[in-house]
Amino acid sequence: MTAIGRADKSAESAPASQQGMRRQNLAAVTGAVAAHGPLSRADVAGHTGLTRPAVSSLVDELIGRAALTETQTAPSGRVGRPGRALALNDRGPAGLGLEIGVSHLAACVVDLRGEPRVWRRVERANAGRPAGQVLAEAAALGADAESEAAALGLRVEGRVLAVPGVVPNTPGGLVTHAPNLGWHDVRPADHWPDPDTVPEPENEANLGALAEQRQRGQSAETFVHVSAEAGIGAALVIDGRLFRGARGFAGELGHLPVHPDGAPCPCGARGCLEQYAGERAVLREAGLDEAGLGDAGDPVAVLAGRARAGDPATLRALDRAGRALGLALTSAVDLIDPDALVLGGAYAELADWLLPPLRAELAARVTVRPWAPEAVRPSSLGRGGPVLGAAWSTVQRIIADPTRLPVRQAG
Repeated sequence: MTAIGRADKSAESAPASQQGMRRQNLAAVTGAVAAHGPLSRADVAGHTGLTRPAVSSLVDELIGRAALTETQTAPSGRVGRPGRALALNDRGPAGLGLEIGVSHLAACVVDLRGEPRVWRRVERANAGRPAGQVLAEAAALGADAESEAAALGLRVEGRVLAVPGVVPNTPGGLVTHAPNLGWHDVRPADHWPDPDTVPEPENEANLGALAEQRQRGQSAETFVHVSAEAGIGAALVIDGRLFRGARGFAGELGHLPVHPDGAPCPCGARGCLEQYAGERAVLREAGLDEAGLGDAGDPVAVLAGRARAGDPATLRALDRAGRALGLALTSAVDLIDPDALVLGGAYAELADWLLPPLRAELAARVTVRPWAPEAVRPSSLGRGGPVLGAAWSTVQRIIADPTRLPVRQAG
């Protein structure tokens, strides 16, 4: 019995090990094409260290899963047949990013090459509304985006939802706290109309940072990504890896005290950064509280327009916000020693007025290490970062594990 038991265990573990090795090799091939493609099969072998016969078998499977396409290249001048080039498929598998903001919903579909193919955004006041209602509207927007993507030959294989709240490192997709939406312990899966299309929730600031990293191609950079809508979020990327903290709560920059005896914050503390650099605080200081905006439109666009026109109250409000950000980010610079600080979201669109006071505070307070003003930069993605990051993250998972994709039947 003992001998049989050992034989059975060995027989079971060998296939599992072989399957794991093949999955790893499929990921290596897809990753090489993603990073360096288009590539010939011989080039893939060179990048991965795999034999040409192994590469040929793996490539055939990846073509069958619609992860790769192979096309004839132009003549190279060499004797023999023209080469064939492998590239990520821009038709077939795709990723859907969704975003629930305080004042908008957004959806984006990207193909395997990371190119946005469908983009939708609708202004919607989501704060204080029932979570189920908001999630149902996000699901409807996502379904519309998927239908549009299908007409382009794209098939969504993964979905991620960006939310302005805390998503801890626990299974089940729980949003424990999204104060600016009024959410507490909301599980999107409990409210999603179609159980087959439930997205995985993730903090919007984290996704904005991932989008920034992909956009710049700085895979090993250490930076702090700061973004704002109604609240202020931050994400820490250390040596190219997102730092979530022990329980997923890292990045709550908006509640870092910048004036310990300052204005009370709804979180229960006093002098939090959000009370000086959050959207509501800036609008209030500029004499443009939300009620006073009326039909003026997008608050960020209104602030930018008034600042361009030289409105004194708006310029003072943005100067105060920039200095408060400088105070908070001084601590981040001293603690983390980043390569850069990145202003994303609404801050990217207001960077012309926020950067001078922010840089002045950093210059005055960062004294224990070298710090260059240009190390603070606005993101080129603006407020599109989180939904793009959500879509791109789904594609990254497919590239890291192509066995997520079904094998399609020929014909």
